[in-house]
Amino acid sequence: MYNIDEWKHVFKLDPAKEISEEMIDKICESGTDAIMVGGTDDVTLDGVLQLLSRIRRYTVPVILEISNIESVTPGYDYYFVPLVLNTQDKKWMMDIQHQAVVEYGDIINWDEMFAEGYCIMNEESKVFQHADCNLPTQDEVIAYARMAEHLFRLPFFYLEYSGTYGDPSLVQSISQELDKTKLIYGGGIETKEQAAKMSEYADLIVVGNALYDNPKEALKTVKATK
Repeated sequence: MYNIDEWKHVFKLDPAKEISEEMIDKICESGTDAIMVGGTDDVTLDGVLQLLSRIRRYTVPVILEISNIESVTPGYDYYFVPLVLNTQDKKWMMDIQHQAVVEYGDIINWDEMFAEGYCIMNEESKVFQHADCNLPTQDEVIAYARMAEHLFRLPFFYLEYSGTYGDPSLVQSISQELDKTKLIYGGGIETKEQAAKMSEYADLIVVGNALYDNPKEALKTVKATK
């Protein structure tokens, strides 16, 4: 298995979006620590399987970030399970996850499963609205981070700005609260400068939309985190 604690950079691919074979090759050979597969809309088993088969030709680790039970499939190295901390509907925090364990608990390899305490910060994003989130204040975000570290003892706290670039000072404040729980930052990273800045504070950054909007610049974010 891989040493996730040493990861600094992950590219995120959406199985509902088209991407060329040439770009898949560049992404997988870029030096990124892992490829994450996940999205909000139209995530299907067929899409997840097709993307997996294209990435599996390379040696880079591949993660499935679980969007729904129907699209989960064997073959990934790891499975990341979002627990949305700032949702107003607890089904996004535990009920959906509980139902998955009811159905598949006997065959789950728990060594491959990692929970992410998600805090979604962009009110305009689809995922914020889909998960019925409430926008937290800075103090509330820090409280969520403390809960992830000390109460739930989660392996990851994911600060998700989903398409917009977040506040580095907030990321810095959160990083000072976390020790064993790793801080993941995702959202709006389009340049190597933005990647380098967030990598000063976050243990792991995720670059997603830029791969589709400005792939040349997105690929430069890998070296900025090393």
